[in-house]
Order: sequence, then structure tokens, then C-alpha cells
Amino acid sequence: MKRWIGPVLSFPVTAWLLLAFAAPMIVVVLLSLHEYPSPFGPVIQSPSLVQFVKILTDPFYLSVIAETVLLGLAVTAISALLGYPLAYWLARMPSKWRALSFAVILIPLLTNVVVRSLGIMLLLSPQGLINTFTGWFGIPPVETMLFNHGAVIIALAQVFMPFMVLALYDNLQNTSPRIHEAAESLGASPGMRFLTVDFPMSLPGLRSGVIVVFLMATTSYVSATLLGGGKVWTMGMLVLNEAISNLNATMASALSLVMTTVGLGFIALATLWLNRFMRWRQGVPSSPWTIPAWVATLVDTVGAPLRYLLLFCSIGLLILPLVLVMVQSFNDVPLATAAGFKGFTLEWYRRVLIEGDYTSNFVVSVKLALVAVAIAVALAMPAAFALARYPFRMRPLLLAFWMLPLSLPGVAIAVGMLKLLQVYLIIPPFAGLVSIHVVVILPFIITLLTTSAMSLDRSLEEAAASLGANKMRCFLLVTLPGMAPGIFAASLVGFLMSFGEVTVTSFLTTARLTTLPVRIYSEATFALEPTAHAISALLIVVTTVALALLGKFVRLDRLYSR
Repeated sequence: MKRWIGPVLSFPVTAWLLLAFAAPMIVVVLLSLHEYPSPFGPVIQSPSLVQFVKILTDPFYLSVIAETVLLGLAVTAISALLGYPLAYWLARMPSKWRALSFAVILIPLLTNVVVRSLGIMLLLSPQGLINTFTGWFGIPPVETMLFNHGAVIIALAQVFMPFMVLALYDNLQNTSPRIHEAAESLGASPGMRFLTVDFPMSLPGLRSGVIVVFLMATTSYVSATLLGGGKVWTMGMLVLNEAISNLNATMASALSLVMTTVGLGFIALATLWLNRFMRWRQGVPSSPWTIPAWVATLVDTVGAPLRYLLLFCSIGLLILPLVLVMVQSFNDVPLATAAGFKGFTLEWYRRVLIEGDYTSNFVVSVKLALVAVAIAVALAMPAAFALARYPFRMRPLLLAFWMLPLSLPGVAIAVGMLKLLQVYLIIPPFAGLVSIHVVVILPFIITLLTTSAMSLDRSLEEAAASLGANKMRCFLLVTLPGMAPGIFAASLVGFLMSFGEVTVTSFLTTARLTTLPVRIYSEATFALEPTAHAISALLIVVTTVALALLGKFVRLDRLYSR
């Protein structure tokens, strides 16, 4: 086998990430070492640690760091608590229903974060669904559920819990049924089987889910801005405020690096702590778990009711906000945040579809997503074949680099790209947005295409070659058609993710280049008209239809498989 094929196929995606990911991160490091803010000054200056000293000695910054970490831990804990029963339910679902059941997490996962935050607002508002439901039983409404830390934690858990479910499902569905049969033959009840078999076997997935959810929760600012009411501050909000409002890219960069350091520290601690319970993965004998008799009795007594209660809560948290948004799109109210159904109207759809209030923003979002997906698929295709068929020495290192955008704050990349666009005015803002969107969706597209490439039947290619087809004809007539479902799945997922991206895009939009989700987010921070719900309802319908179409080509439960 020619060993140069793998490195050559890996070069395009590596080069793109070096330019659009590594270069902005280097700029962030250089900016963080400036002594004073210089919006139009050179990037390279005499290094200084003044910004870091200010952050680490200022009580305000320290309190925001602590607040962000505590929020991240709370979101991670809730996501794990609600994610376990949902992942277990999906893994034990009969195969003929599993793909359909996966829509429960995929539809919210691929729906815009602003849309989902608006749904949480309708759920928790004084006249929202929860207070309406409790009012039927004579319970007075609770008017303090919004604009506090609890609301932000619930919103972030709703946004990021699907990632925890996917990580846990990956391990739970790979557990051999024979292990369960062996546990049952030894007299283990369902509750004890979960504690002694399913939970230990799912620890690798729990580790991955905990890391991903914590990193995403601590770098998010959209839900905190919409549901915090100015009372909740996160590091992501500070970075956005310093970079956009104060034009202080120096402090924004230093804050971004502090966020990155906190995230990397959490990765190290979580990995070390959870690895202590997974020594069997390194071939090291581990001591058996001793479960007290009272714990076994308690689990057997309350385990099943608690599991179904948590399952009901997790599905409700994922689906209800989207349903409320769709209902609100027909509600005759003056503001989008006004809960309680007042009357049926099609006015908001008329403004969107006939008057075209958001048409220009929609067109920008579609163009951006189409270009980003086309480039990402073109870059990821050779990388997928390099991973699936052409092993080489540097492959693990390159794979870690390709997945690095998932573990570093998106706001840090955005700050670096914003400075690069200010320095190199010849680069159009649209090109900067495209480059960042490609970076954001590349890890997912590489994963999906690699799975598709690994599932190809090599015998068909060998048969084509034996009939005289050269490598190019074999690729065009056999390999590419075989990859078509995977390419379609990756393109659709990438398009939906790019179309709904807000966190990074907010830094780089201009007055004439504002995407639809960013406009909705910007208006939601002030006074948002119910037209936003009409747009959001249309996006939810499009996402649902797209997943239904995708299910014709690829089983949804295998979309994110390893």
C-alpha cells in the first residue's frame, strides 16, 4: 500500500483548519498579550500579562468565572440525570421503531438555539405552560421562574442534553445482550442490572458526554442573554461585550484564553476522575463494586418509577418548547414573549411570507449554509477515506486536530477571525463567515462521511476493476454512488447546523450581512415581534421534513454512530 496516499488525502482539510482555525487562535494569543487595547494597532506587540493579571485580580471577573463554571456543572449534571433514561430507552427500543424515536433528540439538536430558548421562555413565563397547568389544580402561579440562574440552566440543558444522550447511547446500544442475560441468570433485578452492568459499561460515554456538555455550556451566551434578564453573566457574554460593544479585542482575547484554560482543566480532571472507575479498559484488574443491601432495595423499589419520571421530563424538555413556539406563531399577541393564547391569527405568517420582512436575512443564511456545506464536504471526503482506508503514522494526531474545534470555545475563534478581517480588509466579510462555518461543521461532516466510507463494500470496487474500470471510473460509477446516502446525510446535517449557527456568527455579521438566526437573537434581546415565532415554526417544520427525508436514505439511529 502506498503510504503517501493518506497524508495527501488529509492535506486539504488540515490546510483549511490551519488557516481558518489555528491562525485565528494564534491571533487571540497575540492579542491577549497586548498591554493596552489597540483596535487598529498591529497584532504583534511587546508581550505583557497585564490583561491576565486584571482578570485574575478583579473580583467581578473572578465572580463571572465562578458563575460560569457552576452553571456548566449544573447543566452537565442535569443533562446526565435526564439523558441516562432517554439514552437507555433508545438503546432498548425495538429496531423497527428506534430510527423514528431518534427524531426526539435530532429535531431539537438541529433546531436553532434561539428558537429553543424562546420556547423555554414560553414554558417558564408567568402565563406559560407550567403555571397554566398548575393553575388547573388551584396552585398560584410562580412569577419568578424566568430571568434567573434556574431558567438559564434549564435552557442550556435543553440545548445540550442531546449531545449527552448521543454519547451514552453509543455505549449502551453496544452492550452485548449476553451480559444482560448473564446478570439475570444470577438473579439481578432490572435496577441492579443497571447499577452493575449498564452504568459501568456506559462510563466511557458518560465521560465524553460530560466533557462535551460542560465545554459547550460554559462557552454559550445566547440562552444566558435571553433567559438571564441581565442578572446572569457568563464568560461568553463578557467576550461578546468586550469584542463588539467595547471594541476591546485585547481583553476579549484574554477572557477567551481563560475560558479555554478552564475547559482544558475540566477535561483533565474529568478524565482522570472517571478513568479511576474504568481501569478495565486499560487491562488493569479492578475491584468489584460492593452495593449495600439497602441501596439494592431502594433501587428496586423506586428505580422503575423514577426512570419513567425522568424519561417523561427529558422528552418533555426537548419537545415542549418547540411545540410552544409553533402554537405561539398563531397567537394574536403584541410581543413574542407574551405567553397565554389570546386568539388565532395568521398575521405573523403573512408578514413573513408575503411582506418579506426577513427575506434578505433568510437568503444570506441559505447562501452561507450552502457554500459552507459544499466546501466542508469537498474537504471532508478525502479526509474520510484517509481515515477509513489509508492508515498512516500521523493519523491519530491529525484526527485530534480535526476534532479540536469541538473542544475550544467558538467565541475565541470568532474573536481571532474578527481581528484578521480588520487587518486584511481585502478579505470580504462573507468569506470570513464561510471559513468559520466550515470550521464549525467540519468535525461532524468528517465523522459522518468516515462512517459511510467504512461501510462501503470493497468487493464491488474490485469487481469493477476486474471488468476493466480504471480508478477514476470506479470512483465515479461505484464508490461515489455508494457514498451518496452518507454525503446527503452529512450535507443535510451540515446545512442545518450552519443555517442555525449564532454563537460564532454574531461576531462577524455586518449591517448588510446578517443571518436570520442572528437577527432573531438581536431582536429578542430588545422587543421581539411574534413574527419570530412564525419563522421559528417554519424552521422546525423544515427540520422535521428534512429528517424525514433523510430517514429514507440513512437510519436516523445510525446517523451519529461511531
